[in-house]
Amino acid sequence: MSDKKIRWFTVSMIAFSMVWGFGNVVNNYAQQGISVVVSWILIMLLYFIPYALIVGQLGSTFKTSSGGVSSWVKETTGKRKIAYYAAWTYWVVHITYLAQKPQSVLIALGWVFKGNGRVATDMSVQTVAIISFIIFLIFLFLSTKGLTTLKVIGSVAGSGMLIMSILFIILAVAVPTIDPSFKMATPDMGDVKTYIPDFNLNYFATISMLVFAVGGAEKISPYVNSIDRPTKNFPKAMIFMATMIGLSAVLGSVAMGMLFDSNNIPDDLMANGAYSAFQILGRHLGVGNLLMIIYGLAQTAVQSSALAFSIDAPLKILLSDADPEYVPQWLRKKNQKGTLVNGYLLTGILVSIIIILPIFGIKSMSILVQWLTNLNSIVMPMRYIWVFFAYMMLNAQYKKFHSEYKFIKNPKLGFIVGFWCFAFTILACILGMLPKVDYAVDPQSWIFQLISNIVTPIVLILLGMILPMIAKREQQSINE
Repeated sequence: MSDKKIRWFTVSMIAFSMVWGFGNVVNNYAQQGISVVVSWILIMLLYFIPYALIVGQLGSTFKTSSGGVSSWVKETTGKRKIAYYAAWTYWVVHITYLAQKPQSVLIALGWVFKGNGRVATDMSVQTVAIISFIIFLIFLFLSTKGLTTLKVIGSVAGSGMLIMSILFIILAVAVPTIDPSFKMATPDMGDVKTYIPDFNLNYFATISMLVFAVGGAEKISPYVNSIDRPTKNFPKAMIFMATMIGLSAVLGSVAMGMLFDSNNIPDDLMANGAYSAFQILGRHLGVGNLLMIIYGLAQTAVQSSALAFSIDAPLKILLSDADPEYVPQWLRKKNQKGTLVNGYLLTGILVSIIIILPIFGIKSMSILVQWLTNLNSIVMPMRYIWVFFAYMMLNAQYKKFHSEYKFIKNPKLGFIVGFWCFAFTILACILGMLPKVDYAVDPQSWIFQLISNIVTPIVLILLGMILPMIAKREQQSINE
């Protein structure tokens, strides 16, 4: 094997660290309880494994392209405008993601310094919104200066988070043998029926969170052709990665069921569940708050890094080599230091609106975290739609393109699988728009969430349609 080639196991681990995080376990357990175990198995088999292997073929086919998903769309359709929409989607979905990060930093710091989750929950939604707004503005300013150090810290902390996620499962399984006084929080965990979901509308409304959890596999595309014998070893790497994620998800959810009663899930589990879990484990293991503090510090670094990186990187992907036919010059404007000043300004305006918006319809921090997390699960998967669209177009003209690795050799079957993933993603996003609060308990929050869940993605898409119109007028005025 050539020294330049990467082992399939290494690629599998890289992909695992890119896709997976402990928050995925907590958030989905908060929505489905212990029945999420079956949901994880289904989503892995029916969606994630095909998704990862589709990315593999696209990455192998367009190994020299630098624009990622937008390049795949451009190559398979031959249309620059559609490629622009793919690039726009990739950038704009990060708006809701960025709006949530300041809260995550605030919650993590609260646990580190106070040892509980009351720092955020005791605050009014208005106060949290103002503090989150200030945190975002600080990072927005700093990101224009470059945050190489923070990104390195975030990368190291991310590796630590991965270790903590695995450690959580090991410790949770070990606790009953270490501490005889430990009791399972969820009853009947030995009964198979406990894990079977109720396949009703409320259940299907939570699927978007599962799709969001396993998304991001397109980030591994540059590594496809770096593997020795990609036709054989890439699927091996992806199936191994999916197995690791599946085991982490299933075992992590079982561990959550041991600590939190599936029939009485705390309202603040999404916000504080991970910290509470490590705190409970630490007490049973006799180390107090040590595990929680380590997790909190790692989470602070990771969330801060993610905030800084997600302001900068998607914007550069959209604007650094933007087509002047679709992106107006004022948005592509750079200062003397090469900073996309108006791009940062647009990011700041859109994120600020979403940060401030909850003041007008949400009463508690717990509901606020739930809403933003759910909004992310609706908006972020929109970028995966373009992956499956490109794969469908690839199969529609399979004779035109060559790939060392092919997921499905039959182009008709490949098109059908691509369409399944495409349609499933759209359906998950639409169903995810249904509010996760009880209308009878809090009608104001229910109405606010429904409207914002529908309006937000529509506005973000329409904004992308407006820019080419502005660019066209700009070009016409220049030509005149």
